[in-house]
Amino acid sequence: MLDVTVIEDPAAAAASLDPKRAQLLAELAAGPASAAMLAGKVGLPRQKVNYHLKALERHGLVELAGERRKGNVTERLMRATAASYVISPLALASVQPDPDRFRDQLSARWLLALGARLVRDVGLLITGAAKARKRLATYALDGEVRFASAAERAAFIQELTAGVSALIRKYDAPDAEGGRDHRIVVAVHPTVKPTAVQPTVEDQPAPELNQ
Repeated sequence: MLDVTVIEDPAAAAASLDPKRAQLLAELAAGPASAAMLAGKVGLPRQKVNYHLKALERHGLVELAGERRKGNVTERLMRATAASYVISPLALASVQPDPDRFRDQLSARWLLALGARLVRDVGLLITGAAKARKRLATYALDGEVRFASAAERAAFIQELTAGVSALIRKYDAPDAEGGRDHRIVVAVHPTVKPTAVQPTVEDQPAPELNQ
């Protein structure tokens, strides 16, 4: 089972977004199970669970893990193909975000468009690498910092921009024969604090724009 996989096909995305099918995926990510075993957990008749499982299997979201005899019946044990799933913007290809349409380093929506492109591109690279049976060379850095003030945050952004730009200038070799282009995305945004109960729209504080 993969840790995470990207859904690029619109039909597969629609199948995964069905609440009951999403519940089945969550159950099967925990371990193989048959339709009969899942029926009680998701509150559906076995025949209905089988219907949903076949749809998920058709889109490659679940797969056969094995079979077992139970009385006169052979049960199919299914499992999820990944522990979690991410839907690529390719599933909405005609309206997927395009960061090149509007570039604003202080825009949260531009950051969102960059994130969407990252999901799309890395998803395509993973698919291609898997077909070619090759490893994909990537790198990611994740961390948190608490700024004492808005001025400190602005100074951090200025230093970060200067430092990364200097590294790009140092190592960029546009005329290198056999070289390969790489994309660099650096993002800074407020940390989202996990809560036990997701607040409603009315309860949520007004967002700060262009922060």
